[in-house]
Amino acid sequence: MRVAVEWWDRHQVALYVAAIAGGSAVGLLWPATAPVLSGATNPVLALLLFATFLGVPLVEVGRAFRDIRFLGTVLVVNFVLVPLIAFGLSRFVADDQGLLVGVLLVLLTPCVDYVIVFTGLAGGARARLLAATPLLMLLQIVLLPGYLWLFAGGDVVAHVELEPFLEAFLILIVIPLTAAAIVQAIARRHRAGRAIEDVFAAAMVPLMMATLAVVVGSQIAGVGSQAVTLLRVVPLYAAFLGIMLLVGLGVGRAVRLPVPETRAVIFSGATRNSLVVLPLALALPAQLAIAPLAVVTQTLVELVGMVVFMRLVPALTRARQPAIDR
Repeated sequence: MRVAVEWWDRHQVALYVAAIAGGSAVGLLWPATAPVLSGATNPVLALLLFATFLGVPLVEVGRAFRDIRFLGTVLVVNFVLVPLIAFGLSRFVADDQGLLVGVLLVLLTPCVDYVIVFTGLAGGARARLLAATPLLMLLQIVLLPGYLWLFAGGDVVAHVELEPFLEAFLILIVIPLTAAAIVQAIARRHRAGRAIEDVFAAAMVPLMMATLAVVVGSQIAGVGSQAVTLLRVVPLYAAFLGIMLLVGLGVGRAVRLPVPETRAVIFSGATRNSLVVLPLALALPAQLAIAPLAVVTQTLVELVGMVVFMRLVPALTRARQPAIDR
């Protein structure tokens, strides 16, 4: 087993690309599987996050919550700088209200789930980012209607339902985090708990592959059906990733964050809450029917981007000091 774990840890980027390609092939060749894969998304993602939380000693999360400089940096990046960038990019599709709403919905909401996984895999401070998750979730719920009102108009806000945020927070954060805390408590006293920790630590790469394949496979057919229209947003999402890479690097260095925290800021600013806002987009009226597909397109662009980030971010930050998870 150890040989297998070492092999897929060593080749994880190639395996993630293969998972994205495999999910795309299944979704395009057998579009009838999309509802099944869509239904499997939250369970697979919750399992991945459970494995991630198991690898983060919860005592570290408590200490990380007191790191005001890091928390303040993450909040400024996500709720001051990102809205300005999202507004600027959204002007390129302002003539199409459906695309405009989809772009704004997804770019204005920071990721609170698999960003922790990608941050950890890239040597970032995942414990500190996990500590920021409740604030990120709460503030996007509170601020999203206001930003939509400013950038897209009051009519859009009237159609947005915020219940999916609360449901996702429960399923993807509260339940896996509670389960991980219970297992960690058991592991301090019993071998069975330590065995569970070892199994899930070894399974991180396969779980990430399963998540990527399920998410892509469930959505790729819908995107393909409107490919010509959605091509307009692909360069916007790619530009967003590039801009946030530079912003995260610049801000991290400006406030003199250590390397792991800088990496966490980069990933937090670049990744968006697409899986959570998708139900919001699906609840929009028929005249905005392209909005959910614009959200899904961002997911696909981002997943490919994260595979690149996992190599690029450590390379860009390595020179300053060794990366450790603080």
